[in-house]
Amino acid sequence: MTPYSSRWPEEFKEIAANLEAVLGNYALAVDHIGSTSVPGMPAKDVIDVQVTVASLDQPIQPLLEQLGYERKYDLADHRPPGRTDLADGELEKHFYFKQQRRINLHVRVAGRFNQRYALLCRDYLRSHPLAAQAYGVIKQELARYFPNNADAYYDIKDPVFDLIMEGAYEWSGTRL
Repeated sequence: MTPYSSRWPEEFKEIAANLEAVLGNYALAVDHIGSTSVPGMPAKDVIDVQVTVASLDQPIQPLLEQLGYERKYDLADHRPPGRTDLADGELEKHFYFKQQRRINLHVRVAGRFNQRYALLCRDYLRSHPLAAQAYGVIKQELARYFPNNADAYYDIKDPVFDLIMEGAYEWSGTRL
């Protein structure tokens, strides 16, 4: 976990330009998401990027591989507690990563729960610096207590974030 870096938004712009150039019309949007997208928030030095597509069946994997991304298979997004109403497709994504500059690339379908959730999360924390600061403290403490146990880190972080999202729903007037 590192303090916020003003270079993260600039790095994202370069990453996004490369993705847009290679993916063309397959990419409906390329967004900076995750903790590095929230000014002032401490984060792992990993740029999270969401590429929004019309369908996960589009042939973008070879294009992403040209840019040095590797795909990690069989990943889905976290299901918030009590959200049994969400079909599995609402949480489906394709996940890619890049080692040389640590980038996590989340490919999600436009309008699905997980695609909208990532953007609402970012926008809420950008608009509520005290919530972002509190969330940052939780993340730092989790990283300190579980430096070598990513499962434990996420098992606690995800439900904490679900609590924060209740405020985001109220703020946005939208229930995803």
